Amino acid sequence: MPDRRRLERFVRTTLQQAGEQYEGLRRSTDEQLEEARKAYEGAKHARELPTDEAGRAKIVCRRYAEQRAAKLDDEYRPACFEADHPDCEGCVEDVRSGRIETW
Repeated sequence: MPDRRRLERFVRTTLQQAGEQYEGLRRSTDEQLEEARKAYEGAKHARELPTDEAGRAKIVCRRYAEQRAAKLDDEYRPACFEADHPDCEGCVEDVRSGRIETW
């Protein structure tokens, strides 16, 4: 009987560990899928922006309230982007969500 209990305990703990690993992998995969969906949406909205003949996005700067033609980087930030500035951060969020004012 002691061998059977040890075997049951071994099987139970092994299955529990496998379940925990599966749950961690599932959570990680869900997070990666959500990140990929957001990146796709940002790319889709950025591609839909009107551009000038040089391929620059025609946006209205939130910081200075002026029309600008700006290249967007890989993270859809205009060349004039200044990190940690609330207007610039808002501009990037608007570009990614497709809410940016254009001309």
